[in-house]
Amino acid sequence: MIPGMNPRDMQKAMKKLGMKQVDIDAIAVVIRTENEDIIIRNPSVQKINMMGQISYQISGEEEVRRLEEEEEPVISDEDIATVSEQANVSKDKALKALQENKGDLAAAIISLQG
Repeated sequence: MIPGMNPRDMQKAMKKLGMKQVDIDAIAVVIRTENEDIIIRNPSVQKINMMGQISYQISGEEEVRRLEEEEEPVISDEDIATVSEQANVSKDKALKALQENKGDLAAAIISLQG
């Protein structure tokens, strides 16, 4: 967003340039690299299509977790609450799903909904 620019004017300018923007209702974004997970909590996610080229813009609260192959993942109370709410299950079931999915929030939610 350009500071001081009206959001409606910004949408018009984007349309003239052939850009389409869609907001995505996300609860967390996880970027997994070889050595760490970058977790964006309370994200604001926009999918931008500019003449067929798709990109994502993400902002939010960043948390970085180092990946250790032999260590158990650190599962926070916030992770448990998020999975519990999104999958509509108890916190005990959410914790078990997170442990089975090595702390991966999205995988835990999907496993509980399936």
